[in-house]
Amino acid sequence: MKPFLLMLLLLLLTATSAFTADRIQQVKALQQGNRMLLEYTLSGDKPATVSFTVTVNGQKQSADSLHLEGDYGKVVAPGRRRLVWNVLQDFPRGLRGTVDWSLTAGGGGGQAFTDPTTGMEFVAVPGGCFQMGDTFGDGESDEKPVHEVCVSDFSIGKYEVTQAQWQRVMGSNQSHFTQCGDTCPVEEVSWNDAQQFIQRLNQQSGSNYRLPTEAEWEYAARSGGKSEKYSGGNDVDAVAWYSGNSGSKTHPVGQKQANGLGIHDMSGNVWEWVQDRYSDNYYGSSPRDNPTGSSSGSARVIRGCGWLNDAGIVRSANRLGGVPGYRHGSLGFRLVLPSVQ
Repeated sequence: MKPFLLMLLLLLLTATSAFTADRIQQVKALQQGNRMLLEYTLSGDKPATVSFTVTVNGQKQSADSLHLEGDYGKVVAPGRRRLVWNVLQDFPRGLRGTVDWSLTAGGGGGQAFTDPTTGMEFVAVPGGCFQMGDTFGDGESDEKPVHEVCVSDFSIGKYEVTQAQWQRVMGSNQSHFTQCGDTCPVEEVSWNDAQQFIQRLNQQSGSNYRLPTEAEWEYAARSGGKSEKYSGGNDVDAVAWYSGNSGSKTHPVGQKQANGLGIHDMSGNVWEWVQDRYSDNYYGSSPRDNPTGSSSGSARVIRGCGWLNDAGIVRSANRLGGVPGYRHGSLGFRLVLPSVQ
């Protein structure tokens, strides 16, 4: 028998029931070529931190040292999930001896909350580190180089700010697509307009809302920094309103599939202003911890793309700059509440 086949046989036969029964359930381990596939159900109504470890002859290997893909890490949403381990990349000569794996869940994304003034729903996002930028190799020069970024805990709007929420704070609705209705994203909003909205909302609510930083936005869009081309996966039609399916208009928020954090419409529907100043070469000098954008320049970053863009533009890593006073029927925003205020 080849070492690899022996390795996987041992792996599956000696795997212990080392998973947290109250959150990790219905675990199924399968062999797919040179990979081990784990399917499991994360129960409950909150995201959780899912950890995967392998112990080989008494030596524990954590997820950080393994070639893993799928649903693990600081933020995993409830439901049926899967994790793939590329075994041969970590053990090219195969494994001999006792091999056990452990899948556990704990901590998690915390409580969602609703702003009492506007009814905006927020999702708690535990901080972490990720590779920011064009990780798929099909992006623009301003998405490079790919670089490690770490962000602190924050909460982000589950949806884009809607026309009804805008009108509740501002007293009027300046959107182009008013016929779309109260639950459609507000648009024709400049960066300056968004700042005015935030100032008024904070005065009314006593909170400290702001636009997300660009790093926070991409981390949240990619379900906690996972390798996702679009926000929620690699199927653009499942997660985004874009030129191929939008009918050249906006749509009510939350109709497309949520990403792994339970956030909707971070790809498509409307572009979203973020707080940072835009620079096309910023990634080459970005700090690792909680970057806040270029220190110079007047343009501000917009992310996520909108109903008028094609699939190649709606990628999670795509970025663009716009002058702070610019308005368009595909320009909106969502809010963030930092954990430390």
